[in-house]
Amino acid sequence: MNRDQQPADRLYAIVEQSLCIGCGLCQSVAGPDVVRMERTATGWDRPYVVGDLDHETVDAIYDTCPGTRIEGLPERLIEDDTKSDNVWGAWRRMVMSWAADPEIRHEGSTGGVLTALGIYLLESGQVDFILHAKAGTEEPTFGERHLSFTREDVIAGAGSRYGQTAPLTDMQDALDRNRPFAFIGKPCDINALRNYARHDPRVDKLVKYWLTMVCGGFMTPSAMGDFMENHGIDRASVTKFRYRGRGCPGPTRVETGDTVTELHYLDMWLSEEGLKGLPFRCKICPDGIGEAADIAISDTWPGGLPDRVDSETDLGTNAIIARTKAGQELMEAAGRDGALTLDFDVIPDDISIFQPHQLHKKYAAWPRHQGIGDSGRIVPETRRLRIAELAAELPETQNAAQRDGTRKRIEAGKASEPKPEPVR
Repeated sequence: MNRDQQPADRLYAIVEQSLCIGCGLCQSVAGPDVVRMERTATGWDRPYVVGDLDHETVDAIYDTCPGTRIEGLPERLIEDDTKSDNVWGAWRRMVMSWAADPEIRHEGSTGGVLTALGIYLLESGQVDFILHAKAGTEEPTFGERHLSFTREDVIAGAGSRYGQTAPLTDMQDALDRNRPFAFIGKPCDINALRNYARHDPRVDKLVKYWLTMVCGGFMTPSAMGDFMENHGIDRASVTKFRYRGRGCPGPTRVETGDTVTELHYLDMWLSEEGLKGLPFRCKICPDGIGEAADIAISDTWPGGLPDRVDSETDLGTNAIIARTKAGQELMEAAGRDGALTLDFDVIPDDISIFQPHQLHKKYAAWPRHQGIGDSGRIVPETRRLRIAELAAELPETQNAAQRDGTRKRIEAGKASEPKPEPVR
C-alpha cells in the first residue's frame, strides 16, 4: 500500500484510474460521514471524502473494492464433487430454465429466473428480504439500492439495469437488521461483498444466498447521453427508462412525459455508443461470469445476441450455473416447488456458445492487467480466476496485442477520470 499520498488521494486514485465500478461499498466501509457517493461532473456517482479519512480505512477499502481485488468462489464452498472449467470456473450443475409463472417470465430480462428465485426465497421463508436493485428514481437510466420484502417488491426490480448501480452503499443498515437475506447483484458487486465478509463476519452469517447474472457491462453516462441525443431524446426530460424485459429481450423503452420511444435491444448495443461505451473497468474485468456467487444466470442466445425478431415470440430461457451446493439445492427445490421450470442440462461448452464475448474477455484479462502494470497503475489483485493460465494457452502475439492495446488506451486518456467533485 502506497502511504506516500494522503488518504483521500489514495482513494481517489481508484476513481482516477477508472477502476471504480460505483458499487458504493467504500461508503459502507468508511461510513457515510467520511466517504459518500456523490454525483460528479462526469455523470457518475463516485466516492467523495466528506470527513476524516485515515490510511487504515483506505487500506480496508483497497482490500474490499472490486476495482482493486477480485476473487473467485471461496475455497470453503468448493465441495469434493464440484466440477471446474478453466473458463467458467466452479460449477455443480448447468440447466436451461425459466420462471414457471408466465407473468414473471415475461417481465424478466430473459426467462425471469432471478426474479422468480427472489420471490421463492421470500415466500418459502428462507430469507426475510432481498437486497437488490431497481430502476433509479432520480436518474432513470441508473439503478438504485432496493430492499424487497414482498413479491410485488421483487417484481418492481425486474429487468436488467445497464447503468451505474450502487447496491452496497448502506450495508450497515442491511446487516444491522440481523435478519437473513439474499443478495442479487452484478458479479463485481458479489466480489465486493465477499471481500467485505472478511471485515464483517455478519455478512457470511446473514447473507444466505448470493445470486448474480452473467454480465457484459453497462453504458457510461456520457455514452448514454450521446445515445439519447442521437435518437432525439431529451435526457433531462426522461421519467422512466427500461432497458429490456416484457419479452426476450423486450424493447428498450424511454418515457419522457407523455412521449414513449421504444427501440430494439440491438439498437442500443450495436450502436456506436453501445459498442464503445463500456467503462474501462468492464473492459478489463476478469469475472463477468459471477464466479463468487451461488448461482449465476445467463442469456442463451447462440452467438451472444438475439435475432431481430418480434421479442414477443421469444418467451425467454435462462441458463442457470449452480456453483455451490447451496445454489444447486436452491435451484432444484425451486424446480420441485413450481417456481422454476428446469428444462435440460447443459455443459460449459454450451455456455461458451451463448456467451462468446465472455470467453474472449476471460482470455484477455491477464494481458490487459499486464498493460495496466506497464503504465505504472494499480493492477487489480485476482485470486482463483485462472486468468494467467488461460493467457498461457494463447499465442504470445495475441497476448502482446492485448497488453499493448491496454497500454495505448491508457496513454490516450481513455482509462482516466477526473478527481471526484460533486455537482449536487
